[in-house]
Amino acid sequence: MKVLGVDPGLTRCGVGVVEGVAGRPLKMVGVGVVRTPPDAEIAQRLVLIERGLEEWLDTHRPEYVAVERVFSQHNVRTVMGTAQASAVAMLCAARRGLPVALHTPSEVKAAVTGSGRADKAQVGAMVTRLLRLDAPPKPADAADALALAICHIWRAPAVNRLQQAQAAARHTSAPVRTLKGTR
Repeated sequence: MKVLGVDPGLTRCGVGVVEGVAGRPLKMVGVGVVRTPPDAEIAQRLVLIERGLEEWLDTHRPEYVAVERVFSQHNVRTVMGTAQASAVAMLCAARRGLPVALHTPSEVKAAVTGSGRADKAQVGAMVTRLLRLDAPPKPADAADALALAICHIWRAPAVNRLQQAQAAARHTSAPVRTLKGTR
């Protein structure tokens, strides 16, 4: 499984590609940041993010895209920019027919470090260890993108089984409909 992780942001949008399967050593394929100038208009920044993500998708051809789920913070302006960048990532993936998974920051931290309250340094250290890198990826947005991809690779089998079980339960518990007048 090859996953593009996206840590959305207007100024720095972290991107990382990880390949592997749960229970086996993982391999980092690529890591980086799509940057936009803070003084540019938001619409132009979103276009730059889209171009950068499209380039990553073209180059690495992932099978899945994992995006950090945006959650409410105190700074509404920051949340809006993050949500807009997140939407661009989802749009780029959907345009190619790639499945998109959203993971909360605490899910990612728990998957990678064992604690949903881990700090950025702990996440960076574990990403470095799990991918057998010489040093933590910089900036932290890049390490976070790799952590998203790792989280998805590890969580996907369980999530897929759960979705299949839910679909089967809906199918078997659907009400039986009969034609009017027949029993």
